[in-house]
Amino acid sequence: MSIQESLKIIPQNGENEGIAVVEFDLVGEKVNKWNSATMTRFKEILGELQKSKYKMVLFKSNKPKIFIAGADIDEINSMTTKDQYEKAVGEGQNIFNMLEDLPMPTMAVIHGACLGGGCEMVMACDYRIASDASETRIGLPEIKLGIMPGFGGCVRMPRMIGLQASLDIILAGKSVNAKKAEKMGLVDRSVHPSLLMDQAFRYAHELLRNGAKKRRKTFRPKGAMNQFLESFAGKPLVFSQATKGVMKMTHGHYPAPLKAIDVIRRTYGMSNRDEALRIEREGFCELAQTDISKSLIHVYYLTEMVKKQTGVSNANVKAKDVKHLGVLGAGTMGGGIAYVGADKGIDVRMKDINMEAVGRGMKHASDLWMKLVKRRTINQYDYKQRMSLVSGGTDYSGFGQMQVVVEAIVEDMEIKKKVIAETAKYCRPDTIIATNTSSLSVNEMATAHPHPENFAGMHFFNPVDKMPLVEVIRGEKTSDETVATVFELSKKMGKMPVVVKDGPGFLVNRLLLPYMAEAAFLLQEGMSIETVDKAYVKEFGMPMGPFALMDEVGLDVCIKVLKIFKKSFGARIEMAPCMEKLSTTGRLGKKNLKGFYQYSPEGKRQEVDQTVYADLGLSSPNNPLPTKECIERGVFSMVNECSLALIEDRIVETAHEVDLAMIMGTGFPPFRGGLLKYADRIGTQYICDQLEIYSAKGAARLKPNQPLRNLAKNNSKFYK
Repeated sequence: MSIQESLKIIPQNGENEGIAVVEFDLVGEKVNKWNSATMTRFKEILGELQKSKYKMVLFKSNKPKIFIAGADIDEINSMTTKDQYEKAVGEGQNIFNMLEDLPMPTMAVIHGACLGGGCEMVMACDYRIASDASETRIGLPEIKLGIMPGFGGCVRMPRMIGLQASLDIILAGKSVNAKKAEKMGLVDRSVHPSLLMDQAFRYAHELLRNGAKKRRKTFRPKGAMNQFLESFAGKPLVFSQATKGVMKMTHGHYPAPLKAIDVIRRTYGMSNRDEALRIEREGFCELAQTDISKSLIHVYYLTEMVKKQTGVSNANVKAKDVKHLGVLGAGTMGGGIAYVGADKGIDVRMKDINMEAVGRGMKHASDLWMKLVKRRTINQYDYKQRMSLVSGGTDYSGFGQMQVVVEAIVEDMEIKKKVIAETAKYCRPDTIIATNTSSLSVNEMATAHPHPENFAGMHFFNPVDKMPLVEVIRGEKTSDETVATVFELSKKMGKMPVVVKDGPGFLVNRLLLPYMAEAAFLLQEGMSIETVDKAYVKEFGMPMGPFALMDEVGLDVCIKVLKIFKKSFGARIEMAPCMEKLSTTGRLGKKNLKGFYQYSPEGKRQEVDQTVYADLGLSSPNNPLPTKECIERGVFSMVNECSLALIEDRIVETAHEVDLAMIMGTGFPPFRGGLLKYADRIGTQYICDQLEIYSAKGAARLKPNQPLRNLAKNNSKFYK
C-alpha cells in the first residue's frame, strides 16, 4: 500500500455533506508520525483542500491510541548539517502555515497521543475537540531530546494559552490530559471517547450554523495578576522567573529550555508570523546540532529499545500475563511495590508478620495515591479503585492464585531462604518467586526454592514510586519464561527493566560502590563534603553528590555492601579509614536523620553536619585537590569497574544496557548519554592515562583494569 493510503480525504454524505474528514493511518506503523513522506503527502492533501468547496475539514487518526506521536526521530538523528535541519524545519513550518491558511474552518479530532509535531499540527487548526480517554495526552516533549518545538509550537502555543501555561509545558516537555487541555484553552471541548466522532460532527454543524469562521485563537488572561503577568510590564518577570527555575533544575547543562525561553521572549506578541517562525527555526537548528541533543536522542533510543525487548533471545518464549501479585514484606519497599502494581491494575496481596506492619504498607501505598489526588492527577473514584486492588494479612491467604510473588524482607540470606521455601508451599508449582535483594546472591537463594527455574531477582530501586529501573536478575537455573515474565511485569508496572547476571552488586550497585568509596578517600585527603557534592551536581550534572547519595542509601548499608565487595573482589576494593570508623558514630544517614548532612524532622536534607569531620577523626577540610580530579576519580572508577563487569564478567550483554541502567537507576546525567557513551566521547585512552596518574599517587584501587587497558591500547570504544 502507498503513502496515499496513509493520509486521505473522505468526503461525507447525508447530513454531514459538505464536510470532509482527513484520516491519518500510517501504513505498516503502530504510530502516526511526521516524516518526509507523510509531510509530502499532507502537503498534497492541503493542496487539494485549497481548491475544494468543503465547508469544514476534520482531521482524525485511525490508530487506536495515537493521534500523531510527533516527528520521526530517526530522520532528525540522521541529519548532521544546519542546512539539512533548516530545510526540514522550514518545510514543516510552511506546511502547517498552509493548514492554518486553508479557506475553510478546520477541526482536529484528537484521540490518543498528540505530541510534538502532532500538537503543533492541531494548534494550526481552527478548532480542537479531544477524547477524555487516559491515552489522550497533548503536549510538546521536544525539550527532552535536547531540541525545542520547531513547527510553530513556540509561536502558536503562547498565543493560544498564554505565557505561564505554555512555558510550563514547553520547558518541562510536559503533556496534559484532555480535561486539563480544555481548562487551559488548548482544546475547545473534551468528550467521552465513544462519542468523539459524533460530538465532533455535532460541534462542526453548530459552528456552521453560527457562521463558522477561520480563527487564530488568542489568549485572554483572567484576573488582575494574570493580566499583569501578560502585560508589557509583567512579561519580563515571567521570563526571569522561568530562567531562574531552569537554572535551578539544570545548572545550565541543558541549553534547550534556555533557548526556548529566548525564542518565546522574542516572538511573543509578534504580528509577523514569518519572522516569528524564522526565529524559532534558527533556535531549533542551533540546538539540533549539539552533542547534548545527540546524547538525549541516544537515551530516547535506549528507552524505545526496552519496549521492543522481551528479556530473552528466544522469540518463542511468551511471558505470563500477571494479574495477581504477592508481596512478602510490607515495609517501604513492599508498600511501594504494591503501589506500582495496583496502580497498573494488578491485584496485590501483601504479607507480613503482624497487621501493624501490613497497615504501614497499606498506608504507604495510600499516601502515594493521595498525593496524586491533591495534585488532581486522579480523583477520589480513581483512588478508591486503586486501593481496592491492595489487600494484606499475616498468612498466605490468596497466594494459591498468585502468578508472581516478590520477596522484599530483611537483607539476611538465611531468613530469605527460609521464607522462600515456606512461601513455595502455599503457591502453585509454576508460581514465580522473585527476590528484591540489592546485594545477596540470587543463585544461593534459589537453592531454597523447590523449582529454581521459577526463581529470579527483581531489584527495585528506592523510592519505588519514583525510580524507573528494575534489575531482572537471572540465576543459573532461571528459565527463559521466568525472565520474560518478570521483564514484562516490570514494564507493566511502568518500569525500565534490564536483565543482569547474578554477581556481587549485580550491575548498578557494583558500579556505584567504587564511586561512593572514592568519595570517602577524597574526604580522607582533606576535601570538604560540600565541595565534592557541589562539583558532581553543578559541574558534572549528577542529581546529587556521593555523600548525599550515601545518606539516602543508608551509611550502614554502604559499609555492609562495601565489605561484601571486599570479600568478593579482594585487594581491588579498598575502604578509606574514615569509612571504617563511620560505623562507630551512630550515623545512618537519612533514616535516623544523622549522616554527612543534617535533616529536618520530616527528613529533608539541610546543611552538612560539620561535626562529622571530628567524629571521623579528620582535620578540618582544606580542599587540596582540584574539582576536576575529584570528579574524574569517581566517574572513572565506575568506568574502570564497568570494563570488568561488561567485557570480562558479562553481567550484561551490551553497553546500551549499562547506560540505560545507570541513567534510570542512579540519575547519571542523560545529557552525557550514559556512563559508557560519555567514556567513548572523552576516550578510553584519556581515562586510562588519568587513572594511571591517580593510581601512581598510592591509590592501587584506581589502577586501570586489563579490559580497559585493551580498549585504550586499540583506541577502541565500549560501543562497537
